[in-house]
Amino acid sequence: MDITCKMPDIGDSPWDYPMYTAAEAARFVGLSSGRVRRWIKGYSYKYEKSENVFEVKHQKPVIKRSAPPDSCYASFVDLIDLLFVKRFLNYGLSLQKVRAALVEATKILGTNHFARESFFTDGRNIYLEVKDSGDAILELLSGGQWVISSVIRQLSHQIDFDQPCGVARRWYPLGKDGLIVLDPAISFGRPIIKKKNITTLNVYDFFKGENEDINRVSKWMNISEREVKAAIQFEQQLAA
Repeated sequence: MDITCKMPDIGDSPWDYPMYTAAEAARFVGLSSGRVRRWIKGYSYKYEKSENVFEVKHQKPVIKRSAPPDSCYASFVDLIDLLFVKRFLNYGLSLQKVRAALVEATKILGTNHFARESFFTDGRNIYLEVKDSGDAILELLSGGQWVISSVIRQLSHQIDFDQPCGVARRWYPLGKDGLIVLDPAISFGRPIIKKKNITTLNVYDFFKGENEDINRVSKWMNISEREVKAAIQFEQQLAA
């Protein structure tokens, strides 16, 4: 990223704050920084149209950004969108199909974020829950075919959605039973110990600085040893 890029002024909604660099978003979601940049800002490439004749093509971003288009930071909503796209690709969906499904969802519900509605996949198709239609969900890119809601819900055990607007509000990367959460209203959305305003990185840094003495970190930071271990394991997992 451009090292001269500065944090923009904070707006009214914490979900839309441009707060993550591409490197940070990549670290949390588990992608390369280059892929994050391409997915949130698009990219250009040159190809040989004919012998010695080159043309530049422009590829649009994969997600519809919550942060301003010219911002070098991603918002929390952008971060969750990236997480959804990665999960869809892991299930074998093509990037082209993910793009097309988001376009269709925008037409149906007026939302242009995966992070603003509950999306599902069975490895072949993308499904979108329509709240006013009982327990039915719409199969995107299928001509509007309706299917039953027994499709396995993806990421529902990791994300809190604000009601009634449906925007992703918190992300529990280890599940809601875990001790780690990302909340854009706390510590600029960095991973923290649940119910504590202490980032996992601060805990890990203190742990390394105290010769990896968990008991000392626990007493000094006034958190349980279980919380210390959870923060350490999470940071080590990110670095793996």
